[in-house]
Amino acid sequence: MSQAAVFFGTGYEEIEALTVVDILRRAGVDTTMVSVSEERKVTGSHAITVEMDAVIAEVDFESLDMIVLPGGMPGTANLEACEALMEQVDAFASQDRIVAAICAAPSILGHRGILKGRKACCYPSWESHLEGAVVLEQPAVIDGNLVTGRGMGAAVPFALAIIERLQGKDAACRMAENIVYRA
Repeated sequence: MSQAAVFFGTGYEEIEALTVVDILRRAGVDTTMVSVSEERKVTGSHAITVEMDAVIAEVDFESLDMIVLPGGMPGTANLEACEALMEQVDAFASQDRIVAAICAAPSILGHRGILKGRKACCYPSWESHLEGAVVLEQPAVIDGNLVTGRGMGAAVPFALAIIERLQGKDAACRMAENIVYRA
């Protein structure tokens, strides 16, 4: 069974984060919600507080197949300010392990030089942060070990792209059918 961790910083975009958690769990992916602070409860950008499964200090990154970075503000900034997480983002990227980011969060990958020469998407008006990327205006983009999404309205296609990357296109199509999603 694949293992993923979705990282939550205060001010995360609720739909982007929780849609991914929900759809990955439906697909049988062992998905852990992780706070990047020492607090187990994290409040999103629309005042929705969610209790996490773990705090970052408890995560065994070696057991993970994927890191997921939801967007939102100041959630994205709080993820990027977490040095322990950034070390792992760099490690995953350099080891061709999967890193997924949506909305403003792909900017983190751009700032770290991970997107150079890669296809990616992000929230409209954040494209300048995707340093070196070939920017596409698609709901979700898969480029090797990277999966990016545009924003809240693309949360389902982004989650399905993650499933496609982990389990294949057929699994993603079955999940889309199961949740009555049509592109």
